[in-house]
Amino acid sequence: MPKPHETLPRIAPDSALFLDFDGTLVELAEQPEAIQVPPGLAATLSALSTQLQGALALVSGRRLLDLDHFLAPLLLPAAGEHGAQRRRADGSLVNAPTVDLQPALLAAESLLAQHAGLKLERKNLALSLHYRHAPELEDLCLQTMRAAMARSPGLDMMQGKFVIDVKPAGVSKGTAIAAFLAEAPFAGRVPLFVGDDVTDEAGFAEVARLGGQGIKVGPGLTLAAYRCDSVAHLAAWLQSAVLTHSPDSERKAS
Repeated sequence: MPKPHETLPRIAPDSALFLDFDGTLVELAEQPEAIQVPPGLAATLSALSTQLQGALALVSGRRLLDLDHFLAPLLLPAAGEHGAQRRRADGSLVNAPTVDLQPALLAAESLLAQHAGLKLERKNLALSLHYRHAPELEDLCLQTMRAAMARSPGLDMMQGKFVIDVKPAGVSKGTAIAAFLAEAPFAGRVPLFVGDDVTDEAGFAEVARLGGQGIKVGPGLTLAAYRCDSVAHLAAWLQSAVLTHSPDSERKAS
C-alpha cells in the first residue's frame, strides 16, 4: 500500500523529477482546454529545475505545444503524447516512428458524428477520445476503438479517466523516463515520478525498476510507493522543496 502524503519523499539534490500535468499539477477540467493553471506553478517549476540543475521534465499525454502554452514563458524538457514526442534538455526533439492513425481517426470521428458529448483531440502522433460528458458511452467507445485498433498495426490503446488514448506501440511514459535518464542532466540521478492516472503506471514501474520512487495523486490501485491525496497537497510539497532550498533558508541554517 502506498505511503500517505504526510510522508512524501524528499526532493534531494541528486533527484531527477518527472511530473505528469493534468490531474497532477493542475486539476482536471470539463474540457482539456479549460484547465486552470494555479498561480505560481511556472515559477515553482522553474525554481525546482534550477535547484536540480535542469533535471526536471514534464511527462504528459498532452502535446508539447499545449504544455508550453499553459506554462509560458517556461520551456522545460518534456515528453508529450504518452512518450511519442520528447524534447530533450538541449531543446532537440525526438519523435516515435510515424504510424497510420487513419482507421482510429475515422472510427472516432464516426462516434462523434452520432453521439453528442464526445470530444476528439487530434495530436501529432496520437489521438484522445474523451467521453467525460457521456460516460454512458464508455463501452461503445471501447468496442469501437478496439475494432479500429485491429486494423491498425503499430498502434496501442490505453484507457484513462474518461478518455481513450491511441498512440504508437512501444512508447509510454515509462520509456520516456528511461530515455531522459540516459541523457544529461538526468543521467546518474535518482528518479521521482508523480502522476494520477492508470496511464502513469508505466512510469511508476520504470522508476521503481531504476531504484526511484513513484507518487500517485488521488485514489486507485497503483505501483507507486507513495500517495498524495490532491493536486493542492502536491503543489504544497513542490513549494516546500523550493522553500527548503531558498537562499533565506540556507542563511538561517548556517
